[in-house]
Amino acid sequence: MTSIDETCGGAPIRVAIADDQDLVRKGFRLILSSFPGIEVVGEAVDGADAVALARRMRPDVLLMDIRMPRKDGIEACRELVGDPDTADVAVLILTTFDIDEYVYDALAAGASGFLLKDVDPDDLAQAIRVVHEGNALIQPSITRRLVETYAASRSKARFDGTRISDLTDREREILTMVGKGMSNDEIAAELVISPATVRTHVGRIMVKLDAHDRAQLVVAAYESGLVKPGM
Repeated sequence: MTSIDETCGGAPIRVAIADDQDLVRKGFRLILSSFPGIEVVGEAVDGADAVALARRMRPDVLLMDIRMPRKDGIEACRELVGDPDTADVAVLILTTFDIDEYVYDALAAGASGFLLKDVDPDDLAQAIRVVHEGNALIQPSITRRLVETYAASRSKARFDGTRISDLTDREREILTMVGKGMSNDEIAAELVISPATVRTHVGRIMVKLDAHDRAQLVVAAYESGLVKPGM
C-alpha cells in the first residue's frame, strides 16, 4: 500500500476525531500519529462539540462516531454539510457495525463515507487520504448493501422521480452505474469514454440532484428506482 507521506507531498492532512469514548479517541490519535502525512488537530466528545471544533479548526477530515450524547453524528454531519463555512470538511463516519441503519442516514446527510471502528491502521490512513482527495464510498460494496437494506423503507425519499427526470439519458445511465458501486474508470471502460468525461457527467448529475458527493448519488440511484436491490 502506498504510504500517506508518499501521496500527499506537502502539507499534512489535518484530521479531527469525534467520539464520546475517550479510549477510542486516544486510540485513533495514537494510530494516526504514526503516519507522517497526517496531523490530528483536535478531539470532540459529542456531536455538538464536533461542530464547534470543525468551525474553529477547519480540519480536512473529521472522523465522526454516530451514537453520541447531546447531538449525534448524523445531526452534526448534516449541520456541517449545510454550513458553507464547513461544507468542505470531509466527514468520515465511524461505526461498530457494517450493517447499521444509522450509516445510511449519515450518507444521506452528506457524509463522505464510513469505516468500521476495528479498521486496520493502514486502511484508516488510506481512507483519510481518499476522502481528502474528494472521493467517497470507502467500501462501495458495503455501502451498497446498506442502501439496499434501508432505501426502500424510507417513507420520504429525497431523490424522487421528478429530479431524476431532469437528467439526460446518458446521465441516468451513469447514475445507475454509480449506484451499482462502479468507479469512474469502470464506467469509462463500460461506456468506451474517457474517465475525465465520466467525471464531468458525475459533476453535472450532482449539481442537478443537489447531491453533496458520490455517496448521495448511490442513495439517489436507489431512492429513484434506477437501481433496485439485488441488481
